[in-house]
Amino acid sequence: MRTIDKVKLLNYKRFSSFEVSFSPDINLLIGDNEAGKSSILTAMELVVGGSKNKVELLGLESLFSTSVITEFLAGEKRVEDLPCLHIELHLNEQGNPDLFGRNNLDGVQANGLQLICEPSEELTSEIKQVLEKESGNFPFEYYSIRFLTFSGEAYTGYRKFLRYLALDSSQINSEYATKEYIKTVYESIVEHPVRVNLQNEYRQQKINFKDNNLAVVNDALDDYQFAVRSGYKSNLETDLTITEDDVPIEHRGKGRQCFIKTEFALRRYREEQRLDILLLEEPENHLSHTNMKRLIQRISESQAKQLFIATHSSLISTRLDLRNSVLLNSSSPEAVLLNDLPEDTSRFFMKAPDNNVLEFVLSSKVILVEGDAEYILIDAIYSNVTGSTLEADDVHVISVGGTSFKRYLDLAKFLNIRTAVVRDNDGDHQANCIESYEEYEGDNIQVFFDKDDANSTFEICLYALNQVICDELFSPGRRKLTPLGYMLKNKADCAFRLRDEKADQLISPEYIRQALAWINE
Repeated sequence: MRTIDKVKLLNYKRFSSFEVSFSPDINLLIGDNEAGKSSILTAMELVVGGSKNKVELLGLESLFSTSVITEFLAGEKRVEDLPCLHIELHLNEQGNPDLFGRNNLDGVQANGLQLICEPSEELTSEIKQVLEKESGNFPFEYYSIRFLTFSGEAYTGYRKFLRYLALDSSQINSEYATKEYIKTVYESIVEHPVRVNLQNEYRQQKINFKDNNLAVVNDALDDYQFAVRSGYKSNLETDLTITEDDVPIEHRGKGRQCFIKTEFALRRYREEQRLDILLLEEPENHLSHTNMKRLIQRISESQAKQLFIATHSSLISTRLDLRNSVLLNSSSPEAVLLNDLPEDTSRFFMKAPDNNVLEFVLSSKVILVEGDAEYILIDAIYSNVTGSTLEADDVHVISVGGTSFKRYLDLAKFLNIRTAVVRDNDGDHQANCIESYEEYEGDNIQVFFDKDDANSTFEICLYALNQVICDELFSPGRRKLTPLGYMLKNKADCAFRLRDEKADQLISPEYIRQALAWINE
């Protein structure tokens, strides 16, 4: 079983220095925009692919860390200080001496592959001339691109140590991306000698078609004749497509294309041709909720040995087990692994109704509320109390239901997310709000509640402070219920009316004021 144990990056994209370890099964890369999820998948694809042409196509200027380049150009610009780009993949035990050695950033005995981009020694004098110019010209064109094993042996894309397939659903509407995908799938399934033989046979068939079928037409011509294209732009691999019910994939809708491509990649190959690693970029793109669930089922049943999935989907991250997650944040160079998350909490999120777990784990400040009424009114209350907005202060509000608080707090403890729990005391604040949360409260977690047991719910607290407004809106009239009784029976509807008609007049309960002050400390 060939898997990737660890990735190390040096001066690559947003990572001046970075490393993260992986599970041998499923790895979910989760992060906000610009956190580096796609960058890590690209790094892995470049190294296992061993293609110098692909590196050149992407361009070193897009692969190098911009902060490192800026820092160099602001300094003395000496040749010996030029930064190098390293991408290392540490592999599990391979039993292959070609992969084993100390030729890596740590200088330790290990199995692995690496991409190194560094200044070409034979071009040192030319590089000096470029650097002596006053303009901020970095000598990307004078860098060498090398693929090496940890034993120091060079390799190319023709010698693949890992069978892999990469699929980026964000480019599903690109004709080039579709052709590249089909070509990659074909290469991963068909051995190189067989592909060469098929290429030859396909070219011969074209020649036979010209000599036999087009002969009737060409015999009537003099100086010019018809022929069938051949060459690298018109060969078997460029003409191949994938069909479903005899319909080419490119003629399907975007959502169906995404599903077909991902499912096709996940299918069981013959044992000797099974993929080692599969790289999926946002497989949820263009998929309906139903197809998303079907896709998750396919992924969980996949026979690909090791999966790497970059996603923004709470459904994917929870259904495939949060403990497989690698969390990335655009404001931090470190990755956080969730493999130590309590098993029962992970199972809860896998089985719970659709949740906002990704919104939670990617936030720095969160207010957890118990019900719909609190969630509906919290933005209005926040504005009245603070004079600001939730969005401006980067505070996220999530309605989780009373029984789910502790599941989210397990994540808050693990990830050090500042979390305020706003909940009802349910008639016994000592048992329900103090003793029940003793193991959770700390510097980053606080529970807020009304200390008067008579004020057992949010609606009772709100009515006591806003009686005139509530009586005006919910006075009995033809109703048999009192205004408070009506509010307790119709929590969400009453909250909507208060927000729509009296939002700027609402007085907040004291425990919610305390929560809002604490979350912004």
